[in-house]
Amino acid sequence: MKYLHLIWASLFRRRMRTILMLLSITIAFLLYGPLETVRSTFASFGQSVAGHDRLLTMSKLRPGAPVLPQSLYSRIQEVPGVANVDFSYYFGGTYQDPKNAIPLETHTDTFFDLYPELAVTPGGREAFQRTRTGVMVGVGLAAKYGWEVGDKIPVETSVTRKDGSNVWTFDVVGIYEFTEAGMKVWNSIVYVNGEGFDAARASDSGKVGWFAVKVADGYPVDNVAHAIDALSANSDHETKTQSENAFSAGWIGQIGDFGVMVTSIMSAVFFTLLLLTGHTIAQTVQERIPEFGVLKTLGFSGGAVLGLVLAECVLLLLLGSTLGLSLATLAVAFASSLPAGALPFPLQPLGGAVWLRGLTVAILIAMAVGALPALRGLRLRIVDALAGG
Repeated sequence: MKYLHLIWASLFRRRMRTILMLLSITIAFLLYGPLETVRSTFASFGQSVAGHDRLLTMSKLRPGAPVLPQSLYSRIQEVPGVANVDFSYYFGGTYQDPKNAIPLETHTDTFFDLYPELAVTPGGREAFQRTRTGVMVGVGLAAKYGWEVGDKIPVETSVTRKDGSNVWTFDVVGIYEFTEAGMKVWNSIVYVNGEGFDAARASDSGKVGWFAVKVADGYPVDNVAHAIDALSANSDHETKTQSENAFSAGWIGQIGDFGVMVTSIMSAVFFTLLLLTGHTIAQTVQERIPEFGVLKTLGFSGGAVLGLVLAECVLLLLLGSTLGLSLATLAVAFASSLPAGALPFPLQPLGGAVWLRGLTVAILIAMAVGALPALRGLRLRIVDALAGG
């Protein structure tokens, strides 16, 4: 640390050049922070601690489509290792304006037993069970539209009621929120009382989109999944059962491999930064060769000169990366504070892991760009240095 003042003075001997380099490094890490946050958000999309022993049974040919008979419910309950079952039906709707798309899912009361990470307003579950037009609304939608318990919300859907109308009026009986980070993506769905919905719709009564199954402790998840699929083998509604975490990972994988995309983008950014910083450092060292000769004349060893050059590179990269990551942290925090619905999915905060990886990359780049110029300073002879290299 006794040479810090010397390192700092050397770093800013060409002030404009250093400022421009710092700006380049800052922008690179300002890009890295949000992109890495998006990558980690999608990597944990729909993932939860309980998701590994929670199964989803869907149509093998039309996953999620309402083509499975509700009669499978009782048969799945009898499979050894099944602790609990819920069945669901997905349909979309709009609220007040065609632009206000609302995702809706029908569920039974059992749904809340399957999802212990689901926090519900007091009395909401009981009201949902007894109110045939009752709905639970996610905290994201409640905040977006100002919905409160007791409100009536008209939703226009593609599903026709028995009275011929496509407008369903639901009673808000509770507000829910998933507490686990990976499950927060589901905080903008309306959960509809399944029995009331099935009794009121004009067609497809008795058809569901999927079954959610809780596997009892001690039972192999794969064995239970195979036993459930065997119930519909060789029928016109064959099923595919997999863990909820596996389904979520597969679903997000169909959209795109965000890990590869983010890695490719940041590799290009950091490679460009490597070339730019390396050229600037090499130019700086070339200009300072007489200065290194003076330092060696004063008693500095070749190793000390090497250390000074590397220290300048590390300090430059750490300053730029810290500033960039700080701005990225503020940007992600601001984006997360936007009203519900402003983002297509909730971002995870830019945490310590992203900072650690970012600063590690900065140090590695610093060592890479400073290695050759530093070695030149190590091998430099005093006579050649004083003569200008």
